[in-house]
Amino acid sequence: MNTQTDLIEYLLRLGDSALIQGQRLCQWCGHAPALEEELALMNVGLDLVGQARNWLDYAAELLDDGRDADDLAFRRDERAYRNLLLVEQPNGDYAVTILKQFLYDAWHLPVLTGLSQSSDERIAGIAAKAVKEVTYHLRRSGEWVERLGDGTEHSHARMLAAIPEVWRFTVELTSADDSEQRLCAAGITPDAAQVAAAWQNTVSALFASATLPVPPAASYFYLNARRGLHTEHLGILLAEMQFLPRAYPDATW
Repeated sequence: MNTQTDLIEYLLRLGDSALIQGQRLCQWCGHAPALEEELALMNVGLDLVGQARNWLDYAAELLDDGRDADDLAFRRDERAYRNLLLVEQPNGDYAVTILKQFLYDAWHLPVLTGLSQSSDERIAGIAAKAVKEVTYHLRRSGEWVERLGDGTEHSHARMLAAIPEVWRFTVELTSADDSEQRLCAAGITPDAAQVAAAWQNTVSALFASATLPVPPAASYFYLNARRGLHTEHLGILLAEMQFLPRAYPDATW
């Protein structure tokens, strides 16, 4: 593959992951445990949708096939999505949602920090802006994991139950494929090994504060989002997310 093909794939991974995680968070609208939490979740979700727009805009320009960011978001089928398996998992209870968000944030921040130094000026600019938002996301989700893990007996039990629900999907956060390695060698993306080490350090430290056990590193999962092989949950989410744009393709607002 050439560098541009690798870059398009990487931009889709970033954009799709932010978009799907944002969509999951927005599903809490009207259902969050408290009004303040509902507003906070919506704000994080909107941050992620805005980041997705920036990544998908760039991907669409490189593809140069007549599609724009909206087409990429709403008119691709499941196998064309490149989002992390972690973010497409159902929200579950609030412990699952918060743990998913924390594990994603702990990976997202070092990725964006590295990308802010990218040799690609467009990527560096998008990442530098997003770092400010995701720094807050990580602080917020980490505080909630610690509060619930080291809280009451009931909240601790909920967090313990949440870990096996999502941990196996973290394998994609600590591994890189050939495409990412080529982009790293070109100075476009950060070293995946450094990102993985930063993620592991953040998770281990926070889990210790939250009195939660750190499971063994996930090493294998039979699906692979980088090749468009997703869990059954993504198709259901896309059916909901894409309904209006597909039903009324010529609609304007």
